[in-house]
Amino acid sequence: MSFSIGKSGSDETGSDNSISALITRILPGLKTEITEEKAARMSRPEVVREVKKYATDFLRRQGVELNLLDQRDLVSILATSILGASTHADPGNMAASDILQALQKPSAPQSMADMDVTAESPPADNGASAESEREPETAPKPAEKPLNVASRASVDQAKIKLQPMVLERIDTSAAVHMAREDLARDLKGIVGELLFETKIQLNAAERVDLVEQLLNDMLGLGPLEPLLADENISEIMVNGPKQVYCESRGKLSITDVKFRDNAHVMSIATRIVTAIGRRIDESSPLCDARLMDGSRVNIIVPPLAIDGPSITIRKFSKKKITLDTMVKFESISPQMARVLRIAGRCRLNILISGGTGSGKTTLLNALSQTIDHGERIVTIEDAAELQLQQPHIVRLETRPPNLEGAGEITMRDLLKNALRMRPDRIIVGETRGGEAIDMLQAMNTGHDGSLSTVHANRPREAIMRLENMVGLGGANLAPRAIHQQIASAVDMIIQVSRMRDGSRRVTYISEITGMEGDVISLQDLFICDVTGELPDGRLTVEFRNNGLRPHCLPKAAYFGLEKELMEAIACP
Repeated sequence: MSFSIGKSGSDETGSDNSISALITRILPGLKTEITEEKAARMSRPEVVREVKKYATDFLRRQGVELNLLDQRDLVSILATSILGASTHADPGNMAASDILQALQKPSAPQSMADMDVTAESPPADNGASAESEREPETAPKPAEKPLNVASRASVDQAKIKLQPMVLERIDTSAAVHMAREDLARDLKGIVGELLFETKIQLNAAERVDLVEQLLNDMLGLGPLEPLLADENISEIMVNGPKQVYCESRGKLSITDVKFRDNAHVMSIATRIVTAIGRRIDESSPLCDARLMDGSRVNIIVPPLAIDGPSITIRKFSKKKITLDTMVKFESISPQMARVLRIAGRCRLNILISGGTGSGKTTLLNALSQTIDHGERIVTIEDAAELQLQQPHIVRLETRPPNLEGAGEITMRDLLKNALRMRPDRIIVGETRGGEAIDMLQAMNTGHDGSLSTVHANRPREAIMRLENMVGLGGANLAPRAIHQQIASAVDMIIQVSRMRDGSRRVTYISEITGMEGDVISLQDLFICDVTGELPDGRLTVEFRNNGLRPHCLPKAAYFGLEKELMEAIACP
């Protein structure tokens, strides 16, 4: 018969199955199994493992079932007795009830500050204290006030000492599959035991922070987890173990986050890339990856990174950015947003141009919301980061070569394959090489409404970049033929810029109108002009409508949007 008992419970037959009684029954046989000589040759973790095995076998034979907390207390007391580690008396000469009482009795606090929680106090075993130990069912929450420098140093030192001991007492392969709340509850008990054994004193807030750091190391990205949780941070840059920067509201600042050493950074980098089936090492020191939430990651390690592994994480806000949101943030004007919606519905081929971190992908996500939900969309990216909301999406991602240098799948390979997948629209996350010629050909062969991004500072420079990339693709075309390909394929170029105050704005909405001789002609429908600067450093801008007749008017008429487009262009 199996049943659960508490610290002072009895079974149905009336026999005493309290922790104290169980210790009295188990200890004699345990001391025969693990003699003093044998225990002296073993480390504490080895003793704990042997004690746990013996106690588990005993309880199974006796038909006694304990809850997890009681099991941990039983094993801890038995192991302490075997090792003679009690500070109150020699456990070898004490009765089991005395051992339990001595281990349960907290040291008298020296001051009000000491009454918080100290490492000298073992885990509570009965009464209200036992109930409070069982009460938390969720992961410990960070302290409301940030730890001061001294507390942070204490936690860091405790973590360095206790982390290897924690890993010895926990099955890491099983831990990674546990819910964070369950693992937090187990870690809290293990950390309490280890603090008691090592006589490390931490207050309640420091203990919570220590458990949180251990959880982050086991389940997340270690020291980077607080930065990933902060929604105000848009980018995280790790420049070696002791220098971590972040970007918040367009401004860079250094953080107090630090890694132990280069090996610690490397372990986090490896965890990121292995989650998506890639690798990062000396033979493959560059890698583009992504996190589970879609955030983009770039990693470069020695020997290419001289000062240690470098990790750059481009976070994406959990809040979906729409054209209306961009109007609210004054990234575009209401008139520009209206024209862009019509451009999306008219299936214009749009190229988004901008510098690094200017908001190209954010705008691409916003524009994609104008796509009809009945269309089949194929996305092609180096590291999948687009966040489209349509139901019919096929997401494709490139693959680097394996250790033998074989098996690489490039953007060109995926673009060619996408043409056989009956797409209504093809979205290329970023055009950066020879795939440009395949993208232009796709746009020219009936795949209207395709979208892509390119790195350039102005619309005219975006066209020059396309020309250069077509050459990289090995297409033996005359310059005029390349110009004609671009002029017939691309309808609109949207330029986005990150300004010196950290804001991101659409600075040009330009149309390709055709060819004038050998030159591709452009007309700027909208331009963003900087008009001044406020006392707090923010720039004031004016979104100027040039009042030009849109070249895409025939396409708008085909979709019944001609009148709406003219009203959008003409409205003040």
